[in-house]
Amino acid sequence: MTDELTITGVECFAHHGVFEFERREGQTFVIDLTLGLDTAPAAASDDLQDTVDYGSLVARVKAAVESDPVDLIETVAQRISDVCLADGRVEWARVTIHKPDAPIEATFADVTLTITRNNP
Repeated sequence: MTDELTITGVECFAHHGVFEFERREGQTFVIDLTLGLDTAPAAASDDLQDTVDYGSLVARVKAAVESDPVDLIETVAQRISDVCLADGRVEWARVTIHKPDAPIEATFADVTLTITRNNP
């Protein structure tokens, strides 16, 4: 059985996008993470070393989003999932990127991309 750890609403400011003005001006991206892992060892030991330290994880995810601009949010999502899956206890990661200020010529609430990746 796999448990789920979810962190929502991680705000990052980055310079990703296809258009030059997105790269120049930057914009806010909001990240939601859900990780599949077995939390029974941590529950039994009550020791942070036996689970994913979500404070450290968020810091690494934020650093991954805010560095090295790329064109596509698909690339950013894969980068984030790689960070999450680097901890071997994480069986799978679901990453959602919100791009609320996407350059769309219409009224809209949000643009999101969600990917799910498994640890090999």
